[in-house]
Amino acid sequence: MITFEEIVKNEEVQELVRAVEQQLEVLGYTEHSIRHMNLVAKRASMILEELEYPSERIELARIAGYLHDIGNAVNRVDHAHTGAILAYEILKDMGMEIKQRTEIMMAIGNHDENTGTAVSDISAALILADKSDVHRDRVVNKNLSNFDIHDRVNYAVTNAELKIDKKERKIALALDIDTQICPVLDYFEIFLARTMMSKYAAEQLKSTFELMINDVKLL
Repeated sequence: MITFEEIVKNEEVQELVRAVEQQLEVLGYTEHSIRHMNLVAKRASMILEELEYPSERIELARIAGYLHDIGNAVNRVDHAHTGAILAYEILKDMGMEIKQRTEIMMAIGNHDENTGTAVSDISAALILADKSDVHRDRVVNKNLSNFDIHDRVNYAVTNAELKIDKKERKIALALDIDTQICPVLDYFEIFLARTMMSKYAAEQLKSTFELMINDVKLL
């Protein structure tokens, strides 16, 4: 099986990551580079590991998490779909077997809330990991006076933890939000679709999803 470490070292993947960083920086989007990729890979694999899925599924979730945003190298629009195709071809060239690379393609192609939904355990883990990355470290724009709502909401989040309760099969996203920067309602204005997507993803894993903001359970 192709390993996560081999994916990270792949020159084609590295060049696509550079293109993603360049393009989204110009567009002024939140950070989608190595930090986000590694965090999503770590959390996606952690979810399946904590819920005691087989090691192969855990590794595939880790790889899907790392590759999920490479479609941004083509265009932000439909990045999930282009990213899925790019990942499939890269993994094919690397010699990954068809069933495994198809699983990763499906997960990446369904991670965007506008067009996708959880279609497998790997897909669900990727969605939950991706949507949990809300934090001020993702804000590229450092001028607070020019913040749009996405910048403001992300910058207001001072801590974000994804917690897994294996016994109760609960997946909880706990956020600390500085309400002097952004009211909690603003979070739901832009992240309601992502929150509901996370809820359905947890159900795919036979689990429940909880959202905690400033120690208050909202879902």
